[in-house]
Amino acid sequence: SGGPGWNVLLGRLDSFTSSKADAENLPGPFDGLDVLRAKFRNATLDDTTDLVALSGGHTFGRVQCQFVTGRLYNFSGTNQPDPTLDATYRAFLSQRCPRNGDGTSLNDLDPTTPDNFDKNYFTNLEVNRGFLQSDQELKSDPGAAGTTAPIVDRFAGSQEAFFSSFVTSMIKMGNIRPVTDPSQGEVRNRCAFVNSN
Repeated sequence: SGGPGWNVLLGRLDSFTSSKADAENLPGPFDGLDVLRAKFRNATLDDTTDLVALSGGHTFGRVQCQFVTGRLYNFSGTNQPDPTLDATYRAFLSQRCPRNGDGTSLNDLDPTTPDNFDKNYFTNLEVNRGFLQSDQELKSDPGAAGTTAPIVDRFAGSQEAFFSSFVTSMIKMGNIRPVTDPSQGEVRNRCAFVNSN
């Protein structure tokens, strides 16, 4: 996909259990900037650079219509579209995700280079073409001007700066409460399932 590489620290184990509370503290697609920043601080990550860099992972992949239909048809209960969404992009998404359509239909997170890991996620945010509300908040929220928007601008202008920060942030994220005690975890044979004894 063309993205950066980094050395992954060894000795990490998969937990024997999952935590619903931890899962609920992950950033969500409808979160506003203040909520996103608080969730990153609570996870011991930087609430500006780490937030923007890791969100840049959305330069790659697909997402279901159900995560954008509110922005297209009833943003914040107004029965109107999200005013920060570019009109041409909104028309394109409305065709792909019609009102009362199939919410599971997939769309590219990055409409310009969906299969490449690059800086185009940020150039899309610059022109109000962020698919998820949580993505566009990094540039368009009124509080972004002095916090996350300058980082979006920097990454939009320099893929090298984005890649460098993304690698640093991924390593930091990998160091959040790693399980290394074999009595607390294992290396799973299949990621989605605990190994059977």
